[in-house]
Amino acid sequence: MSATTETRPAATTQPAGNTRTGPNPFTRRKVTGYLITLLTWVLVLLFFFPVLWMIITSFKTEGQAASFPPQFLFTPTLDRYTAVFERGMGLYLLNSLFLAVGSTVVVMLLAIPAAYALSVRPIIRWQDGLFFFISTKFMPVAASIIPVFLLLRTFGLLDNLWALGLLYLGINLPLAVWMMRSFFAEVPIAVVEAAQIDGASYSRELWRVSLPIVAPGAAAAALICFIFAWNEYFLANLLTAVVARTTPPFLGSFVDGRGQFLAILSAASTIAVLPVIVAGWLAQKRLVRGLAMGAVK
Repeated sequence: MSATTETRPAATTQPAGNTRTGPNPFTRRKVTGYLITLLTWVLVLLFFFPVLWMIITSFKTEGQAASFPPQFLFTPTLDRYTAVFERGMGLYLLNSLFLAVGSTVVVMLLAIPAAYALSVRPIIRWQDGLFFFISTKFMPVAASIIPVFLLLRTFGLLDNLWALGLLYLGINLPLAVWMMRSFFAEVPIAVVEAAQIDGASYSRELWRVSLPIVAPGAAAAALICFIFAWNEYFLANLLTAVVARTTPPFLGSFVDGRGQFLAILSAASTIAVLPVIVAGWLAQKRLVRGLAMGAVK
């Protein structure tokens, strides 16, 4: 009997190392991440460059600031900052600080319980109350400036800090109520019910239980109200003259019939943005957390 020969397929030899063809997905993700990071930095520099150029210009003389092409090499001087305070900017900064801080504190004291009543403990016909708050933002400020002006003139409240602060209160309160309501809506109902079972009063339930949970959101709302009050120009320009004048109209006074004074205007603008930058830097962690609240269910 003849032996049968069994035919076996030849073993294929594979080269050592990575045999995958095509680009490595991990490497592709890394390259994409680097490109996105580079694009982000380019956009940041593009947005930040005007602010940087404003700061640089504030240390120039008027001739250097108006020169073309721009001068990048120059001897810095603080004369423009001295001239700004000689024109009385200190008083305008104090007025802006008083109005921004004062109106923000009052807005938050009113907005927190109002938002709590519209979310955690809804009042009767709370939808109507919420709509009323947002309806106050339908009319632009320019459309109501004439009756506001006549009303303040009748009561002798033109160029008055308290009257201007009351207007800032009315402008920012609806915004704060809507923001705080969305934050309070994220409070777990089990936490509120546990506080009620323990016998917590309404005020304790609000200020000691619910508010600490939404503290980042409250910080974000307060910072936004502060920025809006600090930067408000329209009402401050039309309803004030000397006593209650704030920083934004003061900055506009550097542009007159004699031309633009770029160096001194840059110095005044640099000083004007410092409080907002400092406030944002101090509250940056709470601001990021607060603005992210409610974004993911």
